[in-house]
Amino acid sequence: MISIDLLLVRYSGLRQDDLDLWIANFWVRPDGEPGAYLFGDIDVARIGLILELRDDLRIGDDAMPVVLGLLDQVYGLRRQLRAVSDGLTQIAPDTVRRDLAAHLAAKWY
Repeated sequence: MISIDLLLVRYSGLRQDDLDLWIANFWVRPDGEPGAYLFGDIDVARIGLILELRDDLRIGDDAMPVVLGLLDQVYGLRRQLRAVSDGLTQIAPDTVRRDLAAHLAAKWY
């Protein structure tokens, strides 16, 4: 967990008012109280993502919730697919896994 002061040092393009807006919009969800927030690894990574979207890709504040929502959906789907894959690896026989892999390869290639 890191403080706002350390975040502002880590990300030179980050301003306090940016961070306040992102917290108010629930784009970032730190622990603690206003003035004493602490940011975990997930929030630190998300702040870096928001800065990249804003500064490099020129995504504005109006479009940011849509972009972040879509990215959250993509990451959620990846977690679900990983869980399905892990489950198949643990419980499905080799023949089922091979058949599934062949079926998916035929559909996507």
